[in-house]
Amino acid sequence: MASVRISSQDLDRIIVLRLLSLELQMTCSYYLIVVVLVLLDLSAAFDTIDHTILLHRLEHFVGINESALAWFKSSLYERHQLVAVNEEVSYRSQVQYGVAQDSVLGPLLFTLYMLPLGNIIRKRSVSFHCYADDTQLYISSWPGKTYQFEKLTECIVDIKNWMRSNFLLLNSEKTEVLIIGPKSFACNDLERYLRFDGCSVNSSSSVRNLGVLLDSNLSLESHVSSICKTAFFHLKNISKLRPMLSMSNAEMLIHAFMTSRLDYCNALLAGSSARLVNKLQLVQNAAARVLTRTRKYDHISPVLSTLHWLPIKHRIDFKILLITYKALNGLAPHDGVLVPCRCRLWLA
Repeated sequence: MASVRISSQDLDRIIVLRLLSLELQMTCSYYLIVVVLVLLDLSAAFDTIDHTILLHRLEHFVGINESALAWFKSSLYERHQLVAVNEEVSYRSQVQYGVAQDSVLGPLLFTLYMLPLGNIIRKRSVSFHCYADDTQLYISSWPGKTYQFEKLTECIVDIKNWMRSNFLLLNSEKTEVLIIGPKSFACNDLERYLRFDGCSVNSSSSVRNLGVLLDSNLSLESHVSSICKTAFFHLKNISKLRPMLSMSNAEMLIHAFMTSRLDYCNALLAGSSARLVNKLQLVQNAAARVLTRTRKYDHISPVLSTLHWLPIKHRIDFKILLITYKALNGLAPHDGVLVPCRCRLWLA
């Protein structure tokens, strides 16, 4: 799966989508309903795009024509590549497929290339979210209603056939499945109804969804543990360099390697147990001690206040308030992400 840089506006979309998805999945779990989440994996997605098909989508799906379409055509067909090793340079060859992954337009062009996929998924009445080459499907049903999950399998077959005809490769081996539901329900009973390429699939205990680790209980335990492990690894390295770094440079490293991880999609932790939040708070406390060279048993709250660092719980609350402010002032995603729906389920 390709790596795409996520902008702040797109991050807001991701957070909103995750909050909506988690709310739906937690509601279903509460009412003893099973949710199956499938994370599709594409192999070399950006490198196999057919330029002729892409230009057809731009013209007939998006409505780009005349000089603008000619500009895209020139941009796609006049790309060349070469290999340089020391002073030796190979011949230039034309790039016949793909879009530049690290460019500004690359992810956008890939999204436009994938436009027809949404209609294929909707025909099977399967819920889905897409971000660049990340596609996830999810469907909910009562444990005994297996036809819903068979419909999910049929949807994946349709997706694979469409991708094959559009020069994309769905990697079945790396496609992950997460079953969310009551603990009393045996996942093995459901797994036999999910088949990819004629083979039954095994659900994972946790899956990484756009940088967030989700487990079958939606507890975010795995996610928090992963953040702490990675953050302490980087903090250990920074602490070794601390005597040679100025205050500003050390703080820059801590924000780059640790604070960014503590803040990423932290709105999902709203309402989590104090134990999980305290784990992340220990990471921030340790970072503050390394930065200011505060001793282990000295009180850390004054240090955080001096650094103007909000504690973890307040950072989570701030993110929720920021999203709420944007929603109330017309700054929230306005491209159909927020669709009013009745998500509360009632039992007879």
